[in-house]
Amino acid sequence: MTGLNRTLIAGGLVLSQLLSAVTWGEEKPTPPKAVTFEPAIQADQMRPHIEFLAGPKMEGRASAAKEQARDYIVERLKAAKLQPLFSEPPGASNDKSPTTPGFLQAIPGAANEDGSIPILGHNIGAWLPGSDPKLADEIVIVSAHYDHLGVRDGQVFAGADDNASGVAMLLEVARQMATAETKPKRCVAFISFDLEERMLWGSKWFVAHSPWPIERVKLFITADMIGRSLGDLPLPAVFVLGSEHAAELKTALALLGTPPKLEVCRLGADLIGTRSDYGPFRDREVPFLFFSTGEHPDYHTPRDTPDKIDYEKAARIASLILKLSRHVADAEQPPVWKAADRGDLDEPRALHRITTLILDVEKERPLTSTQKFMVTNVRNRTQQILKAEKMSADDRSWLIRSAQLLMVSVF
Repeated sequence: MTGLNRTLIAGGLVLSQLLSAVTWGEEKPTPPKAVTFEPAIQADQMRPHIEFLAGPKMEGRASAAKEQARDYIVERLKAAKLQPLFSEPPGASNDKSPTTPGFLQAIPGAANEDGSIPILGHNIGAWLPGSDPKLADEIVIVSAHYDHLGVRDGQVFAGADDNASGVAMLLEVARQMATAETKPKRCVAFISFDLEERMLWGSKWFVAHSPWPIERVKLFITADMIGRSLGDLPLPAVFVLGSEHAAELKTALALLGTPPKLEVCRLGADLIGTRSDYGPFRDREVPFLFFSTGEHPDYHTPRDTPDKIDYEKAARIASLILKLSRHVADAEQPPVWKAADRGDLDEPRALHRITTLILDVEKERPLTSTQKFMVTNVRNRTQQILKAEKMSADDRSWLIRSAQLLMVSVF
């Protein structure tokens, strides 16, 4: 995850829970209880990817050692018998951008004085052809960035959660979808972006130099940090941003269910701004979903190591992404971009849950008197909103301010 502002990132991820999609003051019925399904991806399938990509030999995936990480990802995409995205992609355009034929897309920098163009990094891409001739030109993208921060002051920033956890998801979803008996109706592309930690440059380059018209992308999914928990709270949740821009995605998240011991908290992406690779796609009005378990105390430190990962949780989230991406790839109608809804009761419900947890663990994590007053106030006010079963524009404005203050002063 790009390190623009750790407070705002974390605040947004809580906050975003707070704001998802509903009309001001409109009462909404309680949604039906979601079904559960057994995860198709297991912890012991995720673990080897994370341990390798966040191992000491990778040197934080920002230097020359990043090539080893790149080779690891490419080899596993090849093993799944996926086709290279940058040689014969679906509906290829005539774009002559610098591309390494095959699985790599070169990302150039500014020209040197002698006119030579340096290569800053490489996006990695593979694809699975769609099986329905009527839908095969439409594309679902599943993605996760693979770069991290490297070595700083002699310390390796391993990036186990950020974002070896997301890459593990990508590789397992790709493997399972590629080996399934029935192939998806739409094309599914699997992309691991480079240079996310450098202002999302890899995904920005891809969108500007896509192998096909970007309008053919019917859903963009990315995962960034899916192996921990917000603030290390005992919260078995994954935050999902983006469903406010497509009613079909909101419905799918509600109906498909989740693996046991996993909760989905829908978020409004406007609350955290551009914090991962969904940004360039959102800016082109491509329906998107961003999955993350939120920021924790080890974010962007040398302590983000494989031994801290909750592998069971990461596998559950990967299984959800597998099921959701396959659902959209097979749906008769794709998600359609729309202006975002705001003010869903999921938002105060999420903040109420988080503040209650903070108070529940106060013995282990003592609060100052000021912190306790603020947390208690937020919990009580959100409880009132939930009891009223509606949220006004003023309530939402208060909710935003309160969540931001909570993140600044408590996490």
